Amino acid sequence: MARRALKLASLTAATSGIYLYGNKFLDPNDFGIVRVGRAIATTAVIAYDYLTSLRSVPYGSEEYEFVKSQVHLRSAERLRELCCANRGTFIKVGQHLGALDYLLPEEYTRTLKVLHSQAPQSTRQEIEQVIREDLGKEIKELFLSFEDTPLGAASLAQVHKAVLQDGRTVAVKIQHPKVQAQSSKDILLMEVLLLVVKQIFPDFEFMWLVEEAKKNLPLELDFLNEGRNAEKVAHMLKNFDFLKVPRIYWELSTRRVLLMEFMEGGQVNDKAYMEKNGINVNETLQIRLEED
Repeated sequence: MARRALKLASLTAATSGIYLYGNKFLDPNDFGIVRVGRAIATTAVIAYDYLTSLRSVPYGSEEYEFVKSQVHLRSAERLRELCCANRGTFIKVGQHLGALDYLLPEEYTRTLKVLHSQAPQSTRQEIEQVIREDLGKEIKELFLSFEDTPLGAASLAQVHKAVLQDGRTVAVKIQHPKVQAQSSKDILLMEVLLLVVKQIFPDFEFMWLVEEAKKNLPLELDFLNEGRNAEKVAHMLKNFDFLKVPRIYWELSTRRVLLMEFMEGGQVNDKAYMEKNGINVNETLQIRLEED
């Protein structure tokens, strides 16, 4: 079965490649057949690798454990490459898998963890397109300045620092333009592929991952929902002076664009930032542990 799937995947990928070859103006991710072909090919190759590599090795032996680890690593690398190629929802799910240290082999979590820092960025042209479609204006009409380089990029969106016409400094969170349209199709594709994998490997139990994506992804793609949640948190924590929640500028926010008050800060794992600002990490952690 895996051999037949591999042949089908190769044919699909080859056909897609011939169609797009040499046309630098086309983004392969715009074509569903390319994304589907990649996913089918990767799934088939991974399944075939497990079926054939472990077949002739005595189960439970040292050799078996070594070969299994190598297959895990090869498969994780293929999965990472698929996530980076298909982007959007695939990277989001890949990031989630990379955090499952308690469930997945170490080869998978170590390999997929890099997706947290390798999310692709949308181009300036793509950013302008989203703002134009959602806010009805050009960037230069809305902002005195708009930094081209994002402060950060994630699987679904990226954030830019900008200054409004009235001088307010803001953080502009902009959804990658194709994520919304591709997300439901990507989840359906993952569901079908996982069902096929389960037929080959009956002990495979990851259908819950698709159900989680079905439930949570639509909420994450609605930035208005994120803005409302930010205001709820701000209200709940209003008595804590040391906590700051950025103000939401609703007049310039949509489902795909979220404008927030810009606040300087650092990441919780940035040791240099903590030391520079006189934050004693050990003391803070000890207080938190005592509270628990």
